[in-house]
Amino acid sequence: MREAQQAQLMLDQEAKDESSIAGNVIGNSTFPSQQNWKWWIRICFYILFLLGGQSVATLLGRLYYAEGGKSKWMAGLVQPAGFPVLLPLYLISAPENIPTAYNSYLHERPPSFLTIISVYVSLGILQAAISLMYSFGYLYLPVSTYSLICATQLAFNALFSFFLNSLKFDPYIINSLVLLTISSILLAFNNDESAESSDASKGKYAIGFICTVGGSAGYGLILSLTQLFFESVFKKETFKVVLDMIIYPSLVSTCIILVGLFASGEWEGLSGEMEEFKLGKVSYLMTLIWTAIGWQVFSIGATGLIFDVSSLFSNVISTLGLPFVPVLAVIIFHEKMSGLKVIAMVLAIWGFLSYFYHHYLDDFKSKTKDGTAIEAPEASTTPRMPEPEQDLL
Repeated sequence: MREAQQAQLMLDQEAKDESSIAGNVIGNSTFPSQQNWKWWIRICFYILFLLGGQSVATLLGRLYYAEGGKSKWMAGLVQPAGFPVLLPLYLISAPENIPTAYNSYLHERPPSFLTIISVYVSLGILQAAISLMYSFGYLYLPVSTYSLICATQLAFNALFSFFLNSLKFDPYIINSLVLLTISSILLAFNNDESAESSDASKGKYAIGFICTVGGSAGYGLILSLTQLFFESVFKKETFKVVLDMIIYPSLVSTCIILVGLFASGEWEGLSGEMEEFKLGKVSYLMTLIWTAIGWQVFSIGATGLIFDVSSLFSNVISTLGLPFVPVLAVIIFHEKMSGLKVIAMVLAIWGFLSYFYHHYLDDFKSKTKDGTAIEAPEASTTPRMPEPEQDLL
């Protein structure tokens, strides 16, 4: 009798071990409690990369045009062309060893080479179009109008995420979207910096408006597509996958924009543009180089947030950074800080905290469910403990 009970206990223990392995696989997206702090640290770094890279690249992009830069293709080229700075990081980031139980549970074959190439090429083409459209919009529109139109990327991303990523809206997400959109719209009423493009013709203004709307829609689409590809094509939990989704599409995008740069003939005027740059030749080169590096830092943060959270969260953080750029412009370029900029920054922080609280509640519910699932097997085995004592009696 006792041997039978011991055998039963051994079978129960093996079942618990198998359940633990399956739980680690299935619950990978629910952030286990013992690894939760690592996830939050990684998210904080991604947020810093996104906000820092976006702010630096945007300010340097404004500096390029303000000091004599004129090439639209060059302004578009620096956005993807800095990917070589990520190659050393790519080489030292070896893929993590995924347990055999994980592979056997998913029983998924790796994507074909043609599928992977199609993903990179499609994202690269879309990225090249977005970069060029944004460069046209930034050149032909006042800064305030440009910021207003760029705020629509959040709505576009939410729409695409609803259809492509099965996004479910709740009051916290809606509140965050409304606050961040209003925050960016308020910047449109700050007309201090719009004089520089007030002489733009109506035709150029229409081109800039259409291109910026198209770029905002394309950016919202590329974020949702990136999340979709992470979930349906690339199913590896490694940082190398994040770098793949940055480097290869950037390579495709760089090649496309280079072809456009030489085909348009703008490359012939780059030497004269460098000569006429108000801050000098060295400053001209350093502005372009650090702009390219800034966009790559931004790409790491944006793609990492898509990989670990969602495309909408990445876009929310990106929109959060829009009001902070004028603040940095006040410090660096000694621009005037208006009351609308302060209100926009406060609303942006409020919207970010609302979305952050939404994820906090989701994480809390996930940990509660995990704790209930872990305690249930233990509770089921406790009634069996007194049985050996009854047998001895």
